[in-house]
Formats: sequence, structure tokens, C-alpha cells
Amino acid sequence: MARAAQSPEPKAAFEKHKGQTEGQIERLQQVFELIGKPAHGKTCDAIEGILAEGDEIMEEYKDTAALDAGLLAAAQAVEHYEITSYGTLKRWALVLGLKDAAALLDETLQEEAQTDEDLIGIADAAVNADAMKTAA
Repeated sequence: MARAAQSPEPKAAFEKHKGQTEGQIERLQQVFELIGKPAHGKTCDAIEGILAEGDEIMEEYKDTAALDAGLLAAAQAVEHYEITSYGTLKRWALVLGLKDAAALLDETLQEEAQTDEDLIGIADAAVNADAMKTAA
């Protein structure tokens, strides 16, 4: 999405979140250490579907002002899925008495929520209005 974005603001937001994701992976590894289980990656069909929708947006709206608005919408869909997932994991950790794991998961949850707010701000600042101008 960062490569496809036309405006500097969405591009920067996507790049920033990519860097945050690396820290989130480290925190997940710490959570697995706390529970004494090996960490391993797994493909998420839901996220894969959302990313496929992002690919469709890139193809359909290439070289239009609507592209960035669509990319931001796809990115928010990913964020909402992640917010739900990390929120649930945090609650489970608290129920299980894993306060340190819950704190690590909450840190990621807060980052995801902030990213969602940042994406909304970028969309509201100009991207959505620019897209609407070209659609009218």
C-alpha cells in the first residue's frame, strides 16, 4: 500500500505502521515466552482477504484521487481486525491472570487504535474530499 499511495501522508502512515509491526512481533514473541510456548507464524485468511480487497482497489482506482481514499479504507479494515484480535487476546490474558502478557498485548492494542485514528485523520484532512471531487 505504501508503494501504491499517491499522497505523502498515507505513504508515511503505511511506512510507520510497517515499523511498528516489527515491534509488535517482538512483543508477541515475549507473550509466547511468558506462557512457555513456541512462537510461530500463521497465515490469517481474514487479513489475506482484506489485503486482496486492497489489491483490487489499487487496480480499479490506479492513478485517480480515489486510490488513496480506498487504500486508507483497506488499511482501516486491517486495523479494525487487529484491534478486535488484540483486544480479545488481552482480555483472555487478564482472565488467565497473565498480567505481563496482557500489558504487552495492550501496548500493541493501543498502537493499533492510534494507527486507526491517524488513518482517519489523514482521510479527513484531504484525501476523502479529493476523492469526492473527482467522483462528482
